[in-house]
Amino acid sequence: MKVAIAGGTGLIGKAVTNELISEGHHVYILTRDKSQKQDKHLLSFVEWLSEGTQPEIDLDGIDAFINLAGENLNSGRWTTDKKKEIMQSRIDATQETIRIVEAMKNRPNVLVNGSAVGYYGNSYSKTFTELDREPGDNFLADVVHRWETEAMKVPEDVRLVCPRFGVVLDINGGALKKMLPAFKLFAGGKLGTGEQWMSWVHITDVAKGIVHCILHEEIDGPVNFTAPEPQRMKDFGKTLADKLNRPFWAPVPSSVLHILLGEMSVLVLEGQKVIPKKLLDSGYTFTYPHLSEALSDLLSKEE
Repeated sequence: MKVAIAGGTGLIGKAVTNELISEGHHVYILTRDKSQKQDKHLLSFVEWLSEGTQPEIDLDGIDAFINLAGENLNSGRWTTDKKKEIMQSRIDATQETIRIVEAMKNRPNVLVNGSAVGYYGNSYSKTFTELDREPGDNFLADVVHRWETEAMKVPEDVRLVCPRFGVVLDINGGALKKMLPAFKLFAGGKLGTGEQWMSWVHITDVAKGIVHCILHEEIDGPVNFTAPEPQRMKDFGKTLADKLNRPFWAPVPSSVLHILLGEMSVLVLEGQKVIPKKLLDSGYTFTYPHLSEALSDLLSKEE
């Protein structure tokens, strides 16, 4: 296959790129400036979102388009300007993706457009699947709802898949990498009450799951990308502490996290229990369905 990826240099994008290339597929990474990029075997770079670029010419005839572009949620306090950037970066990238697809003479069979479990809002008690159609009522839910709404404008002859990512675990970045220093310094403990749900997923299953969705034409619409066994935050922390042979004892009160992180504290203080019904129903077999094995694998790769 020939697959284009916007956001291909991010945590998820890199993993998907490596997975596709390992299976012999050609990947085209969209970038604002390819002057410092070197094409390789099965890997090409195509400029976009810059004046005068026409990526639809270079990408004509691709089999799949993956759009993961958007401002990192964890890259700074959620000021008014930051929230605008989080929202607008996703809308702009999706609108340009749709424009490119519409302009192609030979369109891709499928568009995989990023999303997140934040769509569902937060709950301590409810279990969410793709059958839950009402978005939550906070900032993240609004971002995801508008993100998916833009993606739905893709031409009708292109299948749309919106992977709703949970907390992606990878030793090279994301939540796990940020947690490790505190735990290693014997300062690991529950965040807030610890009762909030954490719907996690190993980076390997993210990459393999996206390829699975591309290849399985019966899959469309929102798809939850979470492991089958979500954990409460206190249980996640305890498992991580055990793997590191460290204590789990220093709780961080919700009030402190609100002061330190502001509105962004919702990422660690609130969550949702999300089940990957569509992936499981389509026959996808998780490489890491259990947290203990997932953490063991990731920690074994730490440099």
